Amino acid sequence: MAVQSRVGVYPGTFDPITVGHLDIIARSALHLVDRLIVAVATNAGKEPMFNVDERVELAQAGLETLPAPVRSRIDVQPFDNLLMHFVGDVGASLIVRGLRAVSDFEYEFQMAAMNRRLNSDVETVFLMALDRNQFISSRFVKEIGLLGGDVAQFLPGRVHDYVKRKLEQS
Repeated sequence: MAVQSRVGVYPGTFDPITVGHLDIIARSALHLVDRLIVAVATNAGKEPMFNVDERVELAQAGLETLPAPVRSRIDVQPFDNLLMHFVGDVGASLIVRGLRAVSDFEYEFQMAAMNRRLNSDVETVFLMALDRNQFISSRFVKEIGLLGGDVAQFLPGRVHDYVKRKLEQS
């Protein structure tokens, strides 16, 4: 009997992907699943700085900083439907969510409960951000960058270059 691969989904807007996101991606791919799908949400309601195609490209560029054995187990895909439908479409059984603070937990806990109600076969796993990443958010990175601050330490190399160019055009 063949062993079935455990597929996980790490959903988000990733506007842009940060070193904090990459830490959660690497740790979940290393320890929780055989294959991880970084699911980039269209999420027009959040008014992202980057369109979905750019965010997929940025996520792929960010993944280049991870070791090849980890990177080979990760795919980046956009989605514009209900997360639980996407999870079903890709055959995942696990949703990975990163938590930075207690304030994240309340929202994520409610979302996990709702997702569980929609499909009880899918588990949600919360990974705590490392202490060095707990304050990093895409929103803060964009705000700092828009006000002329240096955001290089919060973004992987090629992502930083892309964000910097986009901010200079604004």
